[in-house]
Amino acid sequence: MQQKSKLFLQALKYSIPHLGKCMQKQHLNHCNFADHYYNRIKLKKYHLTKCLQSKPTISELARNIPTRSFSSKDFLPIKQENEKPLSENMDAFEKVRTKLETQPQEEYEIINAEVKHGGFVYYQEGCCLVRSKDEEADNDNYEVLFNLEELKLDQPFIDCIRVAPDEKYVAAKIRTEDSEASTCIVVKLSDQPVMEASFPNVSSFEWVKDEEEEDVLFYTFQRNLRCHDVYRATFGDNKRNERFYTEKDPSYFVFLYLTKDSRFLTINIMNKTTSEVWLIDGLSPWDPPVLIQKRIHGVLYYVEHRDDELYILTNVGEPTEFKLMRTAADTPAIMNWDLFFTMKRNTKVVDLDMFKDHCVLFLKHSNLLYVNVIGLADDSVRSLKLPPWACGFIMDTNSDPKNCPFQLCSPIRPPKYYTYKFAEGKLFEETGHEDPITKTSRVLRLEAKSKDGKSVPMTIFHKTDSEDLQKKPLLVHVYGAYGMDLKMNFRPERRVLVDDGWILAYCHVRGGGELGLQWHADGRLTKKLNGLADLEACIKTLHGQGFSQPSLTTLTAFSAGGVLVGALCNSNPELLRAVTLEAPFLDVLNTMMDTTLPLTLEELEEWGNPSSDEKHKNYIKRYCPYQNIKPQHYPSIHITAYENDERVPLKGIVNYTEKLKEAITEHAKDTGEGYQAPNVVLDIQPGGNHVIEDSHKKASSPVIMLKCHFNNDKIIFYWMDIPYLIISLISTFNFLIFSVHPSYLSYLVQKDNCYVKEYGHLIHNAKLVFIRAIAKSVVMFISLDSCQPC
Repeated sequence: MQQKSKLFLQALKYSIPHLGKCMQKQHLNHCNFADHYYNRIKLKKYHLTKCLQSKPTISELARNIPTRSFSSKDFLPIKQENEKPLSENMDAFEKVRTKLETQPQEEYEIINAEVKHGGFVYYQEGCCLVRSKDEEADNDNYEVLFNLEELKLDQPFIDCIRVAPDEKYVAAKIRTEDSEASTCIVVKLSDQPVMEASFPNVSSFEWVKDEEEEDVLFYTFQRNLRCHDVYRATFGDNKRNERFYTEKDPSYFVFLYLTKDSRFLTINIMNKTTSEVWLIDGLSPWDPPVLIQKRIHGVLYYVEHRDDELYILTNVGEPTEFKLMRTAADTPAIMNWDLFFTMKRNTKVVDLDMFKDHCVLFLKHSNLLYVNVIGLADDSVRSLKLPPWACGFIMDTNSDPKNCPFQLCSPIRPPKYYTYKFAEGKLFEETGHEDPITKTSRVLRLEAKSKDGKSVPMTIFHKTDSEDLQKKPLLVHVYGAYGMDLKMNFRPERRVLVDDGWILAYCHVRGGGELGLQWHADGRLTKKLNGLADLEACIKTLHGQGFSQPSLTTLTAFSAGGVLVGALCNSNPELLRAVTLEAPFLDVLNTMMDTTLPLTLEELEEWGNPSSDEKHKNYIKRYCPYQNIKPQHYPSIHITAYENDERVPLKGIVNYTEKLKEAITEHAKDTGEGYQAPNVVLDIQPGGNHVIEDSHKKASSPVIMLKCHFNNDKIIFYWMDIPYLIISLISTFNFLIFSVHPSYLSYLVQKDNCYVKEYGHLIHNAKLVFIRAIAKSVVMFISLDSCQPC
């Protein structure tokens, strides 16, 4: 260790002029960014100053640190040897980055909100809210309604648009990629559009018109990630803003939905398993709301309206899967609900769209997509099986009673438009050139037998002309929580992987919602281990059927999917070579016992209550990733976390990473020389938006890491944001490398000496990496005698 430390100091001294050149090449904005954060971190600056004021001499250092003669001539071959694999990785990086940049921009841009209303299309153009006549929507002839830059947000985008019934006002919800906080603006439409009002922390919102032809905006207010309050506001001469409803139960949340015909505004009060709906008459919004059915534990329902009848999608009765029921609007209680349409077993209802004479159900059955068109006049049903390549729906906002448009997509194929025309009774596909990926890749749907005999569906993609698939790298995806489907929307970096010979596998394990409500129930609370058994069975089945092998297998997950991934790393690490996680949930027990966190009460239906139920506590201990870390070999792990993520607190991820490093270190000591310890990287990004996981900008680093991981025997993790020489120096050591946002440094400096000495901390800016590197050398050596930790 002393020799490595000596080498680090010598190399750092050697690299200073080179690092200066790296800094000169940085964009001016980066330098301003660094200066801004450096000035904010007073604790770090004070620590460095205090260390330097002690004025230690080289002779003093020499008394405490074993030394040997060392010259730049000795260092050169070592430096060249360590830079060789890095150079190979740089080439791989450039190859992947070039491929991503050559993907058509429209294929992975964020799809902003777009609404058609009254002959106009409202949408975002550049940094502006605009509208144009419907027939001119594809031209540059549009009217600017509001410039988002006036809000002084960092890269804002429009998440949702709602137009008032008579088009006097338009409301838009504005967000950024770095935060979940939303701002709702209301713009008065006139010859000179002007922002009438702005409401912070809005989640859902809808317009209705009262008896006096006045526009009324209803919206939900979000506080600490919870939506409990509903407000209503008016504008113009009769301006008001008042709270209309407050939900008292902290385990429930509230959202608003306007029925397709705009007749009723529904207030939906829900938790993970139970719901309650109130109706606000769209013609009399000042009247008290009408309750449809008081909440019954375990009963979910959603409401649509047509011709004075309510159509209710609910799981009430047997089997406990969704079914469509209806009742008269003036007799909404549950005893009046009549069964209208039932789903096949193992069917997931993705969405429902109501039209004048038809109801359209978007379904997923046996891992394939279907559309059921129900004729409301004669109760006829037409079921359409969609193309086998399709893995997901994208719903289209539409007010045309004659057509039902939607999009289909897959992880490697961008969205494609389809339209069902009711008059013809046919589905029409968007014309245009055929995507070449359809000929160069294959999609397979297989099943794995879990430990209890349950069949678990999988979706697999690989290149058509791939030979000997057993020697190809495999990227496995999993989620398995909250009854939500594993996301299979288009991701350009996934397409790049398939083009380069990778196999992609999506495991639809229990706990998710791919096979309906029971599939979720069989993987939550005290059945969570079913999801782990399913995941293990899927990976073993893939290997057994000739899809890759453990030494070429990577597992990836987002958010709550991290629970199953972390659990598998503890129980069967030999199945994997590497893991990539984004904003992962890894410490279930401590999180669910902390009732001060905003979502703990809301999450009890998924994970259980370990604070009051000993059975739940003991069960969580059996699978919780953090609780079950032990000294053994682990796959290499890349974790991306977010500085201000309120849903998955950073503290839990940092604690998990530290405990994992200790276990790996202990195992390495017991194993002896020659053991290649895995690398663990914690990449802490600025911001705190837990929701947006589809940005290609965020996705490229883990993908590049994967390719570099399998391109070299020596595994090196790196980012282009960090100067070349610093990377080559740090990668010389088998340290745990933190890639840290500047504002997080104050936390790191407060850690004890042992922590600071053992870990290398890097950040994503040349100037601040340089400052931190100097501070590291001071802390590592001088603070032993002269300095105390801050």
